[in-house]
Amino acid sequence: MKSLKELYKIGPGPSSSHTLGPKTACERFLKEYPEADLIEITLYGSLALTGKGHLTDMICMKTCAPIECHVHFSSETCEVHPNTMDLMAYKNQQFLGTWRVYSVGGGAIQIDGEEAKEADEVYEQSSFFEIMQFCHQNSIPLSGYVDAVEDIDEHMEKVFEMMLDTIERGIHSIGVLPGKLKLKRVAASLYQKALKENNPIKKEKLTLMSYAYAASEENAAGGETVTSPTMGSSGVMPSLVRYYYVDKKKDKKKILQGLKIAGIIGNLFKYNATISGAQGGCQAEIGVACSMGCAFVAFMEDLDDDLIAYAAEIGIEHFLGLTCDPVGGYVMIPCIERNAVATLRAIDSAMLADEVGHLKQNRVSLDMIIHTMNYTGKKIAVELKETSLGGLASVVPMDEH
Repeated sequence: MKSLKELYKIGPGPSSSHTLGPKTACERFLKEYPEADLIEITLYGSLALTGKGHLTDMICMKTCAPIECHVHFSSETCEVHPNTMDLMAYKNQQFLGTWRVYSVGGGAIQIDGEEAKEADEVYEQSSFFEIMQFCHQNSIPLSGYVDAVEDIDEHMEKVFEMMLDTIERGIHSIGVLPGKLKLKRVAASLYQKALKENNPIKKEKLTLMSYAYAASEENAAGGETVTSPTMGSSGVMPSLVRYYYVDKKKDKKKILQGLKIAGIIGNLFKYNATISGAQGGCQAEIGVACSMGCAFVAFMEDLDDDLIAYAAEIGIEHFLGLTCDPVGGYVMIPCIERNAVATLRAIDSAMLADEVGHLKQNRVSLDMIIHTMNYTGKKIAVELKETSLGGLASVVPMDEH
């Protein structure tokens, strides 16, 4: 598996596959052809079908500026990957070269025929079972696994600060999100409700909801955020990080360790299944984010390694089969609401793992559920995998919002 730097990435929303991935592709393509004065880009599959709502064309043109850039939306699909784009460079109307690029999820890209340029494999272990074997052999807990393999403390500090910054911006922003949906921001209002609430149980839920909406609304507005594991699902981990750091006054060092544990969970899904909504549906995005959040909460609540894994398994199990059907191609409906639901579910799943896990052994391992999610994702109809051709995207009229 690759470094957690490849999982936790900082960049512009609203979609890691549709904005951060294409942005990276354009940046690398321009380095290959620095003399180009014109870039022609053609989007295929999911990138074409939801590219307008996901601001794919805008991020491509912005990244290429001041070089002239034209973005075309093709009705064709690519059998290799649903998020496919062709980039062509010209100089004085003379063709220089072309790349075919796949945006594979979480902001990562694969250039056709150039696999050697991918990030190095850092972790030899590729299953949770193997990770726990490594930990037992080296007499370390799960929380020490990442530190035993790579030094990413500086990167995790940046991730931590960006997560807090994204929510801080979100809970103090009002108005309407960009795009045809004209969706009103509600995070600031939810946050004010939370501050005034006296019932501790309701206060906790309102606080978490306001954080999730804040991060998700910032992402939908194209603001800077952290893929965790994707941008469409980037409301969960930041919410839990802020909640434990600001509201529960937990030690920053422990939170950073919790982020590493969550990252390993996300990495296992990314390596053995997918974190791309276009490949696996929303279960691959918000489901994985919830699983990561469950592991984080379990660690923050001092559960042992087996219960951390149990919590992560619960988190994804009850998102299996979740479709990716963004209305109008925007990362707003139902994406923002799903982030809030997953955030609340992370708290409940960790509690369930703690209570039930002491009564009986869990029969469904984390590795089993990752395999199941991968299988399920392949069975989801293409119309329900980030194409805006089915599900809510086909029944919610745009002119009613």
